[in-house]
Amino acid sequence: MMPHPDFLPETPDVYVNKHFALSSELVSELLLEMRLRGVQYRRLQTGSEFGIGFSNRPGHAYFHYIAVGTALLRTNDGAIHELKAGSMVFMPQGEEHQLISEAGCAFQDIDTLGSAPLGEAVSGINTCPSSHPTPSTVLFYGCMEFDLGGMQGLGKLMPHAIVVEANEQIYPGLVPILGAMKFEICSGRAGFAGILARLAEVAAAMIVRGWIENGSENAAGLIAALRDPRLARAILAIHRDAGREWSVAELAALSHVSRSVFAERFTSIIGIPPLRYAREVRMRLAGDWILHDKISIDTVALRLGYASQAAFSRAFKRINGYPPGAMRQRPTKSDLAKSASGRERTESDERQLRAKSTP
Repeated sequence: MMPHPDFLPETPDVYVNKHFALSSELVSELLLEMRLRGVQYRRLQTGSEFGIGFSNRPGHAYFHYIAVGTALLRTNDGAIHELKAGSMVFMPQGEEHQLISEAGCAFQDIDTLGSAPLGEAVSGINTCPSSHPTPSTVLFYGCMEFDLGGMQGLGKLMPHAIVVEANEQIYPGLVPILGAMKFEICSGRAGFAGILARLAEVAAAMIVRGWIENGSENAAGLIAALRDPRLARAILAIHRDAGREWSVAELAALSHVSRSVFAERFTSIIGIPPLRYAREVRMRLAGDWILHDKISIDTVALRLGYASQAAFSRAFKRINGYPPGAMRQRPTKSDLAKSASGRERTESDERQLRAKSTP
């Protein structure tokens, strides 16, 4: 039987039960900071032959769900993944890739294909030839702004593509979600587009959680810290009380180890000293409040316990390299994506008009 963590010896080699050390409480806390904002969703219907390309989108994630038929996913390293009905793909690094009907198939960029609105932020694309009574493949695609918050360092550790089958045991909670997606895609009931968008965001969040819990055996950094009950306890406290000016002594006491052992272990696993980590979490939260929640800088400074806005601004600039006021001028990833999407739609409309006017 495992001893209670309060009595674990101060040794880095002590065996810790994985399921105990990976604190579900801490994972839940970190997932609350994760933001998945869908910026573009499309339902695609294709014929037996198709090739659709998706461009590189740093700071975003791609989501694909195959409701009917089959497809091949070709990633930018040349790898091919076979997808069948019920398969879901999550690409957390937003890398360039293609969905094709067969290897060697030519492809066309998704944003050059004509689409029709199905609902807010959702449109439909039908490339199925008129000679085909029913489409060969039906899928739902999403491009999402992907911000891991306190888990930002995990993004680079995640695989380029996570493929989940309908009966995947690692993600049991996904089965009903994917079933609901298939129903909405195929039924076309009123409001189905908006429901699909929300289901896609939930499915993506479940994928991230499942990867943290089960699919990252060799990952270092924050994952290793999550599996160390001493560090996990301190990290949870930092995220729950980001406005507090933590000391190494306080965090070490929470971890039930000496200050020197705690500071050395935290830095060796996370890669930065504990107080630096605490300041980065605090300023990441501040930036989120300013940019996304539109909270005034003086209110943010007050919330985080700074004596003045000037003191907060100095601390913010030390961590981020620019003052908090600059956040107001920085477009969000969603804004950039919408702007690019708008330009692409305009160019697509112009191409269609030119094509129609050509004798």
